[in-house]
Amino acid sequence: MPSSQKTDVSLARAFLRLAGLTLGLIACALITMTVSEVYAKYRAEQRAMSIGSPPSDSPRPIAAHDSLFIEELTWMEVRDAMKAGKTTVLVASGGVEQAGPYLAMGKHNYICRATAEAIARKLGDALIAPVIPFVPQGDIDPPTHHMKYAGTISLTEDTYEQLLTEIGRCYRTHGFEHIIFLGDSFGNLQGMEHVAAALSRQWHGERTTIHYIPEYYNYAETTQWLAKQGIDQLPQGLHDDFMTTAMLLTIDVRLARTDERLAAGNFRINGIDLTPLENTIAWGHKIIEYRAEKTAAAIRQAIEGK
Repeated sequence: MPSSQKTDVSLARAFLRLAGLTLGLIACALITMTVSEVYAKYRAEQRAMSIGSPPSDSPRPIAAHDSLFIEELTWMEVRDAMKAGKTTVLVASGGVEQAGPYLAMGKHNYICRATAEAIARKLGDALIAPVIPFVPQGDIDPPTHHMKYAGTISLTEDTYEQLLTEIGRCYRTHGFEHIIFLGDSFGNLQGMEHVAAALSRQWHGERTTIHYIPEYYNYAETTQWLAKQGIDQLPQGLHDDFMTTAMLLTIDVRLARTDERLAAGNFRINGIDLTPLENTIAWGHKIIEYRAEKTAAAIRQAIEGK
């Protein structure tokens, strides 16, 4: 066979091998896609069988757990609590920020749970949403405000407001009549006010109302009230005070590093001796009660005014 013909044959065989390989790869891809599609369909069917089952009107098979915190309840318990009249939901935001050398960084989140429960019990018709733990705390890069301190977590204002919006929309969908925003840190307030105003305009005339309650953030007022009770502080510039410490001590004495401070001989803040511990804890309960009473009254007024 002439060399030119041999070359043509070799090229032809090479082309056929390449074509076969290509077809094989295409076939494998099609098979893989088919398997993936089948698996995706199977997973979707499994989710459909598990989520939403039993039907949403199924009777609760056991006694209800005694809690006002939605995250501690089953969906049946939330549903039945709403049917029984608990159609207000408290949405509180805290934060993770530096709080001086003695207080846990999640101080606002802990305080939110304590005050929200006291407020809900005063209202009598409220449940409590999971506390929003992450809020604006300063620019991330370069860091400003609390972001200059290790451990702080900050959100942009846009992210925070979008989060609040989606939470509000969820509770509207579930049928809550009144959604209440409570901010325990100064950086939380503007976003709550903006979102409550925006959703109020969108939902005008609907069954669900939404309210931002500025009276909840009453740290300055409560400090003045304490001064009248004889607890007059001299700020040390530590982002810490008697009021915050006392409230944390009602929850867990470790949150204010009680043992460590006692061992170091500096269980004091802003010139106020925190011993005996029992007295400071008693003050913490009084402060929570004071804030809860003021806030509950403001919530009632907001709802009645609509």
